[in-house]
Amino acid sequence: MLTTLTTSYTDTRAADLAWALGREPLPALATLDLELAGTKLQLRLLGASHQVLLEEERGICSETVACIPGSSTPLPLGVAKRVGDWEYEFAARVEALSPRAFADRAQELLALVCDHPHGLAGVFPGSPHAFTALLAQHREGQLHWRTWHAYPQDGQLVATRTRVGVRAPAVAAL
Repeated sequence: MLTTLTTSYTDTRAADLAWALGREPLPALATLDLELAGTKLQLRLLGASHQVLLEEERGICSETVACIPGSSTPLPLGVAKRVGDWEYEFAARVEALSPRAFADRAQELLALVCDHPHGLAGVFPGSPHAFTALLAQHREGQLHWRTWHAYPQDGQLVATRTRVGVRAPAVAAL
């Protein structure tokens, strides 16, 4: 699903992004509700990037990648945590691209996400290449989602990859 976001482009550069796990739901400009293998997932486009909400028995777990005022947690290269009964893994990278390569990659990613039934993309006013996109999947008993945050003014593309799976129960030694 593709939407044009009716807000100003608040992320100014990739270095302004922060990561947070467990934040309350933030106001969203667009959402996509999914149920993948019996698990409810909500993809959310914010005025400052993305949030994914994962519903579990004890409540909602969230991942937020956005410009978070006052945040002291910059975007990490990788995180692995236990969250309740879940194993959570997150990875991020920043790609620096030439203007032509950036435009080509932006078109490729938007086409991929917009045509996918579990994809949500929002284009910010002012540039067809200023966007945030999310794509969720269920594979091998785990939830996966990828996101892309585009900064055409700097030729930077931030890509994240998340995997969430149920933690295997401990096996007693014989």
